[in-house]
Amino acid sequence: QVQLTESGGGLVQVGGSLTLSCAASGVDFNNINFVRWYRRAPGKMRDLVAHLQIGSPTVYDDSVQGRFSISKDNPKNTAYLQMNSLRPEDTGVYLCHVNENRDGAWRDYWGQGTQVTVSS
Repeated sequence: QVQLTESGGGLVQVGGSLTLSCAASGVDFNNINFVRWYRRAPGKMRDLVAHLQIGSPTVYDDSVQGRFSISKDNPKNTAYLQMNSLRPEDTGVYLCHVNENRDGAWRDYWGQGTQVTVSS
């Protein structure tokens, strides 16, 4: 059974930094297709924040370009989102999404999310 667990969220002041982690069990990061971070802001739809796929350019939402950085550590089966120069509009629940091909089928896995609150 695959499980993704996000952590690292919290309350931070404008201009501060946080590093989110997405620890995975039951899936081998050496074999995944991509990992993504999404943000679900209060009263809004889920937005893609960052996308990491081997062999493809890393993609960031325009609002976080130059401030956020996505990465993964295969031996630790963990993905990260480094967030710098945080703004109030970065507030929301951040969710990790992993896609892999297992037994010939594309499979998507989601974590429960971690809350990030940026105060002005």
